[in-house]
Amino acid sequence: MKTEYEKCLAGEPFNGGKDPEIAEMTLRTRRLLAMLHATDYADTDRKQALLRELFGSMGKGVHVDIDFHCEYGKNIFIGNKVIVNMNCTFVDNHRIEIGDNVLIAPNVQIYTATHSIDVRERMVWDWQEGDGICNTIARPVKIEDGAWIGGGSILLPGVTIGRNSVIGAGSVVTRSIPANCVAVGNPCRVVKWIDSGI
Repeated sequence: MKTEYEKCLAGEPFNGGKDPEIAEMTLRTRRLLAMLHATDYADTDRKQALLRELFGSMGKGVHVDIDFHCEYGKNIFIGNKVIVNMNCTFVDNHRIEIGDNVLIAPNVQIYTATHSIDVRERMVWDWQEGDGICNTIARPVKIEDGAWIGGGSILLPGVTIGRNSVIGAGSVVTRSIPANCVAVGNPCRVVKWIDSGI
């Protein structure tokens, strides 16, 4: 029988409130984030060490600004030369993969978690005190090399942002965006193609 976390990574409905492994990951992440937020802004070495402990992997030249939030941490994989600006939230129940040379502007939200639109599947009906109240489904999110995610954008579960593409500020990305384009809006749509020369 699969654990709730195994169900999570398999893309099956899971109840995170019932799984000790998920509870421990979440507690570990909250503690690491508290230490990160309490670290002096100028103490780059300490911040980098905490981020390396928090994330699944992190390349060179990565900057994560203040008030960063995430769920498990260990499902975030960041390449080289990446900026994650202020007030970003990564709900990493599933894998969030960020390539090289990526810019993520302030207030970007990346969600891997969603719920069924059917309330009968979404809620836990045989709920008991101490259990999670709802079932969650997780899908991975990928941001390919050279992408730029504009401020306040929201990336929903299961999307890929193609290589070198730009997501306009405030966009809601409900479907994958191809490489070498500018895409904007809610829902986010391609409005221009880019000749990146790469």
